[in-house]
Amino acid sequence: MSHRKGVLKRRLEYIGMFPFVLAGLIYGKLFPLKKKTSTFLFYPSADIGGAIKVNADIADCIKDKRPLIIFSKKPRNNGHAELFKDFDCLDLHKKIDNKLFHFVNFFWRGVLASWINSAPNAVIFGGESLFFYKMLAHVKPGVRRIELCHLDTWLHYSIGFIDLITLRIFSTIKLMHDVEEQYKQNGVDATYAKRLRFAENMIPIGPYEPVHNPQLEVVFIGRGAPQKRVPLTAGIAEKLHQRNAPVHFSFVGDVENVIDPAKYPYCKFYGNVRDEALMQQIYHNSDVLILTSAYEGLPLVVMQMMAHGRIIMSTAVNAIPDYVRHMENGLLIKATDEAEIIEEGASLLQWLTEHPEAKERFGKRGREIAIEKFSGEVFCREYTNFLYTDNNF
Repeated sequence: MSHRKGVLKRRLEYIGMFPFVLAGLIYGKLFPLKKKTSTFLFYPSADIGGAIKVNADIADCIKDKRPLIIFSKKPRNNGHAELFKDFDCLDLHKKIDNKLFHFVNFFWRGVLASWINSAPNAVIFGGESLFFYKMLAHVKPGVRRIELCHLDTWLHYSIGFIDLITLRIFSTIKLMHDVEEQYKQNGVDATYAKRLRFAENMIPIGPYEPVHNPQLEVVFIGRGAPQKRVPLTAGIAEKLHQRNAPVHFSFVGDVENVIDPAKYPYCKFYGNVRDEALMQQIYHNSDVLILTSAYEGLPLVVMQMMAHGRIIMSTAVNAIPDYVRHMENGLLIKATDEAEIIEEGASLLQWLTEHPEAKERFGKRGREIAIEKFSGEVFCREYTNFLYTDNNF
């Protein structure tokens, strides 16, 4: 969708929904927000996932602002709910995430707009939240509107709202460059490119602790989502098992949705891990994180494993090559055909078993990069600036 078409579509939709939005605006005036705040964070849910963890980190950076967090999507597991327990949260998914009663969604846009517009120096922030875009047309011009984007999933949609967004933050340089190119192709006014920002995600970085495993310990950590292509990882495990290679695979996450664990008795399956101590133990005890994704931003699990001084082996997609440099701090699978990905992945891991000296060298270089880029202090300083003071556009 072009920017012009997106703006036209947005304005036509606004006309149709206006009576319901107006009702919400009136309701919001009659029933104002009880706990006053000027910061409103729009998040999809508290499900397990890297983007949700970043959302929680941002909230933690500005907890002194007493933000209100608005959840809008039906959760799959709410596995990160603990991260939001100290914040005021408004979970609207039962009210607004229903196409049959979409007028209720319009009504709540009005309610929230009333609360936001009455707050002094209001700021709204969208962390991969579709509902954030839906709110933009309803808040007054003086409200700061900040968006965070990890993936290119919604770029065709969000371009219709760029005139309403104060700053757009991207967690990878490549994605920001992709948006710059999208603007050029759509003939967007060059001034909008001045509103684009880049910020690394953050992780806590502890002391380096080497691990000495009798065989190469490879772990997949992630969701059983289609883009993760877990069957390809399982295929690599199967091929190495058939070769009797000294490699053991573990899987963390709901991968049983896409592969049958019973078919891989030589692998360990943890399921979803909510115990942080166990998760840290898995990071420590592993030698290699494997990803065979079709596309990725920069997953937090990649950052975590780099901080632990472990190796990343991944398909060379999206932002991954910006951080994982082949034969320097990790291994990149450059094949695109699925059968070839399995073959190349198996060959690279077998090479690693034959060159044990590379394991520590790659891991230490990855840790150096993590220390340079993923500091929590820098992260909080940058996001506080983005949300409240950055006007360099």
